[in-house]
Amino acid sequence: MPLGTFDAWDAAVLVCILLISALIGIYYRYTGGKQKTTQEYLMADQSMTTFPVSFSLMASFMSAISLMGVSSESYQFGTLFGVINIAYVISTPIAAYIFLPVFYRMRTTSVYEYLERRFGYATRLAASLAFTLQMVLYMGIALYAPALALEAVTGIHRGTAIVVLGLVCAFYSTLGGLKAVLITDVFQSFLMFAAIYAVIAVSVIKAGGFGAIWQVAEERGRIQFLEFSMDPTMRQTWWSLIIGGMVTYLSLYGVNQTQVQRLLSVHNLKSAQSALWWNLPILGLLSFSTLFSGLAIFYFYRDCDPKLEGRIKQRDQLMPLFAVDTMGQYPGLCGLFVSGIFSASLSTISSAVTSLSAVTLEDYLKPLYKTIFKRTLIDSKSTLPTKIIACIYGLLCIVLAFVAGSLGGVLQASLTIFGIVGGPLLGIFTLGVCTVRTNQRGVLLGFLLGLIFCFWIGFCSLKPETTLTFSTDGCEASNITQVAAKALQSHEEASHFYLYRLSYWWLSVLGFIITLIVGYFSSMLLAYCNYADNSQIYLDKYKRQLDYDLFAPLLSRRWRQQQLQQDQQASDDETLTKLTQQPTAAI
Repeated sequence: MPLGTFDAWDAAVLVCILLISALIGIYYRYTGGKQKTTQEYLMADQSMTTFPVSFSLMASFMSAISLMGVSSESYQFGTLFGVINIAYVISTPIAAYIFLPVFYRMRTTSVYEYLERRFGYATRLAASLAFTLQMVLYMGIALYAPALALEAVTGIHRGTAIVVLGLVCAFYSTLGGLKAVLITDVFQSFLMFAAIYAVIAVSVIKAGGFGAIWQVAEERGRIQFLEFSMDPTMRQTWWSLIIGGMVTYLSLYGVNQTQVQRLLSVHNLKSAQSALWWNLPILGLLSFSTLFSGLAIFYFYRDCDPKLEGRIKQRDQLMPLFAVDTMGQYPGLCGLFVSGIFSASLSTISSAVTSLSAVTLEDYLKPLYKTIFKRTLIDSKSTLPTKIIACIYGLLCIVLAFVAGSLGGVLQASLTIFGIVGGPLLGIFTLGVCTVRTNQRGVLLGFLLGLIFCFWIGFCSLKPETTLTFSTDGCEASNITQVAAKALQSHEEASHFYLYRLSYWWLSVLGFIITLIVGYFSSMLLAYCNYADNSQIYLDKYKRQLDYDLFAPLLSRRWRQQQLQQDQQASDDETLTKLTQQPTAAI
């Protein structure tokens, strides 16, 4: 089977799409407030509506990684990944009604300012540093994914693609503010769906209907929804997908700076919660559509797997290869597909760069400026440094993209990175909004141990995984022998340490649990030994009046009611005591 083609029409479509995205950024740069303040540049003046924010929430973390990673997932391992949508449904109300109201009451640019109010500056700094590490690594994968696609469909070396796309993204991210990023996300979200449905439509036409695709997927063992094993070493089960999916979802949509920053850009809390709920069906539609696109691709290559044939190096390249193999008869369609892949990734990277700029300004630069110059850095002088910081992060993204290929498949690599940092970060915020007895020293100890454990397991457990079977019966025999011989080499099931054999889904869960348990009980122990306290959560020196804004609304209402009852009881007791102590009137 010859390599697909990417012609002038496709290139023209690709260039037009990129120009439209860039023009949106330029438009918002020179209209409105012209990005002269950090409030507008980083928070869109808190003037956005529900519609663009809901699409941006999806596009920020579900771009090229989802398009290629999830389709490759169903192609190699089956459809069990779709069960994660149950975790999304369960987690959305938790994010909307427990975490979001706390951040919305504070209305801060950096979500980690909450941790300073709740615990102290050391906790804020530790969490923001962990987030910075997480997002810088993720940006590398987000840039690597479209470069991988371009290499498969155009023959352009991935290194060249990484540099070119990275420079474009650095320019775009530096130029546009959050408002431009949000509007561009909407445009690029539609491109993502267009790319997915183009793949499905072409495959359905060639198969003669949806039934043929589904039948082949069933016959070859790709339809899998009922794996209830309790074995945590299995790659995916219902329990790992739901529990691990909940922790991953909440670490992204509940406490992640990138997403919370978007939610705080709308004008009121109700609209922000609506954006989260509208994001749910958009996310679910993309998830199931992408899974089915993997089955559609499998139907086309059912008798000649491209990797075994030697046409591609990694199965993450399957979707773009399918596009050029089947869409060439439709002028520009392949270009539209590729545009959907990496314009979405550019949006993802620009979102990450915007959030990293906010964290760097608020958590590092402003405190450093105040320490050195003994005064606060005013808003009008913060915009230029923020844009310079954004440019630096965009360039750093290029460097990280070159090492992203060593992390395995793009989907699992991204989930591993978010699991390593996301679980402990969720744990530290959960301790903050849901407990009163935790203090800074105890929480930092739990957070540190959670991170160490996750880094240890995360980077020691990357190992080959067994996929479902593939066929080469329809391939040209001359191309197969050497590649297939390598592919059929048995992966030795060495006696790995048990924790190294755990599914990557449990990584975030274990980091979350370790941070919770160690953080809570070490806080109690340190407080008992008078090595730590939590006096900053009280509004008075007698530690009676809690700062209820620091806690989840459900708990703060309950504690407020208990406090009122206690105050009422104390008032009644005081009145009764005064009455009993009055001297008896003389007869």
